[in-house]
Amino acid sequence: IELKKKMADKYYPRNEMKKIETELWNLEVQGTDLTRYNQHFQELALMCVRTCPEESDRVERYIGGLPDSIHGSVVASKPKTMQEATEMATGLMDKKIRTYTERQAANKREFKDTSRNNKGRQQPPKRKDVARAYAAGSDNRQQYAWSRPLCPKYNFNHDGPCIPRCYKCNKIGHLARDCR
Repeated sequence: IELKKKMADKYYPRNEMKKIETELWNLEVQGTDLTRYNQHFQELALMCVRTCPEESDRVERYIGGLPDSIHGSVVASKPKTMQEATEMATGLMDKKIRTYTERQAANKREFKDTSRNNKGRQQPPKRKDVARAYAAGSDNRQQYAWSRPLCPKYNFNHDGPCIPRCYKCNKIGHLARDCR
């Protein structure tokens, strides 16, 4: 470790080391690409001897960059070494990907089964020009941008506090079920 510190002091300028340390601190798994994260983390951790001098510091920082879907399970396993942490994370990520793939395959099988059951029935005639009509629509439409925030209570866009309004008499202070 002393040799690493001396080499880093001599061959890496201080500002470059700061950039590398910041990159290590902000490093996170992109999507499900855990292999790339593991490689990049190892490269950065080798250069950042000041930020993560102990293996326990590296393990903690490594776990911090994992996605929420596996983060808790890796923390619960309490890995003491980087190898334990990477093996645990890799196993969990593989399991997540496998279950996702199995669900997708099951959904496809369900869809195929329902389409197979409809073969004996006569399907209504399809209008072939509908797709062309949609495609021929004007391309210069502007996308609507919400100017008001979405209310989580009523799922409606409005400003200010959420005030109940009656839909029958349109008065504020009560709802339609309480209207006289």
